[in-house]
Amino acid sequence: MKHRLSFGYFTLLTENIVEVIIDEGIELSLEMIEECDVFLKAHIFGNFGMLINRVNEYSYSDETRLCLGFYEGLKAIAFVYYSANSQVIVEEINLLQVYEQWNSCIFSGLDLERQQAFQWLQGELLMANDQAANIG
Repeated sequence: MKHRLSFGYFTLLTENIVEVIIDEGIELSLEMIEECDVFLKAHIFGNFGMLINRVNEYSYSDETRLCLGFYEGLKAIAFVYYSANSQVIVEEINLLQVYEQWNSCIFSGLDLERQQAFQWLQGELLMANDQAANIG
């Protein structure tokens, strides 16, 4: 199910995987990240993954770069890029978050890897849920 936010589309691919497509030319702000958080809390319950589909070119404010991916229940992020510029941005974001040990993987949309990104997320969520079941 596709949902329109003020800065892009959020599509629930499964009950626990959301695809995010940000509009062309947007600079993501902290307010937009908050809007994203409200959406996620309203539509996803438990562990989930995000497929960030960078089909459009957009940027992040400096503050936003530091707080990306800090959502309750987020277990994995798959980035799909379609340009060299998007690849650089995604790699920079991954470097900024290296100490947070977030679970992410980068895929090339040019090599038709969107489906691989989706399958990777499914696998990561299965592992996260299995680990939670073994702990509980």
